[in-house]
Amino acid sequence: MSKAEIGLIGLGTMGAALALNIADNGFDIAVWNRTTAVTHDFHASAGDLAPRITPTDTLEELVQSIAKPRAIILMVPAGQPVDDQIAALRPLLDDDDLIIDAGNANFHDTNRRAREAGDLPFLGIGVSGGEEGARFGPSIMGGGKREYWDRVAHILTAISAKHGDTPCATWMGEEGAGHFVKAVHNGIEYADMQMIAEVYGIMRDGMGMDNAAIADTFAKWDKGVLQSYLIEISGKVAAATDPKTGAPMLDVIVDAAGQKGTGRWTVIEAQHLAAPIPAIEAAVVARNLSSQREARAAGETLFGTAPHHMPHDTLTLDALEQAMITGKILCYAQGFGMIAKASQEFGWSLPLPDIAKVWRAGCIIRSAMLDDMAAALGEDAARNLMFAPKFAELLKSNHAALRQVVAQSALHGIAAPALGSGLSYFDTMRTARGTANMIQGQRDFFGAHGFARTDGGEGHHGPWGS
Repeated sequence: MSKAEIGLIGLGTMGAALALNIADNGFDIAVWNRTTAVTHDFHASAGDLAPRITPTDTLEELVQSIAKPRAIILMVPAGQPVDDQIAALRPLLDDDDLIIDAGNANFHDTNRRAREAGDLPFLGIGVSGGEEGARFGPSIMGGGKREYWDRVAHILTAISAKHGDTPCATWMGEEGAGHFVKAVHNGIEYADMQMIAEVYGIMRDGMGMDNAAIADTFAKWDKGVLQSYLIEISGKVAAATDPKTGAPMLDVIVDAAGQKGTGRWTVIEAQHLAAPIPAIEAAVVARNLSSQREARAAGETLFGTAPHHMPHDTLTLDALEQAMITGKILCYAQGFGMIAKASQEFGWSLPLPDIAKVWRAGCIIRSAMLDDMAAALGEDAARNLMFAPKFAELLKSNHAALRQVVAQSALHGIAAPALGSGLSYFDTMRTARGTANMIQGQRDFFGAHGFARTDGGEGHHGPWGS
């Protein structure tokens, strides 16, 4: 009996989908799950793909079912479970067998695991696209030694999403580079989702639109500059009906957003890197606030209902679309800026144009804009994306609409933190002389920290001590 080309541990939602994807692309795979019944149920339900899947009852059986040198994908929860699984698996492997952590790991953990592995092969790869992406083609961001990536690249590129004929899978850099890029992807995802939710709130609470009209608006936007997976599904979510009550689905969903921590990791790391990502930070804060439902209800009772209907024609749907275009560009500019900063900090030489290309299909933030972003980053990866000619022109044409949307939202009590943070970022980045001179004056006054003078020189002090 021939042996499997690759193994996989963990048959949860993502692991099962990824295993089927591997088999569907013509590769024999051995699988193991901690609960044996899950393994056999998975195999029994695999249909025509079952002959390519070898179910195993023990880790020892899994290892023996894979051709040497072995490669085994871990699809287990992030954190200690990954360390525990590596500790259980490694003694059963040969020195040239490869362990691949494909879960949502914190890149610092991946850095540590790569160093602990030493000369033993290890990869940490980011996989984006949810269950559907895992099954039919995710975006894959590889991290670890290039030679280890090259050993399994034929499988990972085959199972990845394709943009035209280009696989959405590539090597990003050493150690935790792949998981870092995935974390920034998720941070952008948080901001993009939050901006869409804010525009939904403006349409619902400010403009008095019903769910059907909102769904139609998103569907229209998905045919233009904003064409993206998140805009597409937002229209479908708004159009859906609750099968239990017959009410619009959105009207029966509790307004408390969940999170698995990846957006929070992005924000924390951005602070360490001194990389400004205000729209992403605002989105993470908004999710945290969304969970404070009792406090928000108490605030409404005390201060009165915040959202107020806007007078007719205060805002147009065209203005909302233009605001979204502006906010999206600024959000991606912040994300790519953070990646560039990390590339310098960690010595990874992260391939920014390739990252944009990998995100063009399969992942949650796939968007029509990413083609132009990849081209702009290819021209000058060190340049802030908002200064690239294509996006500079879009910002010039649309930023006034973002300003109007943020202003009218504030005037009518509709929270728009991500859009507002994006606008503040834009205004800061177009102001040659800001107000940090006051901060430097204050710092020198109370702490004698010194300041640079506009007419030259560092380490000067003001006259406040005389």
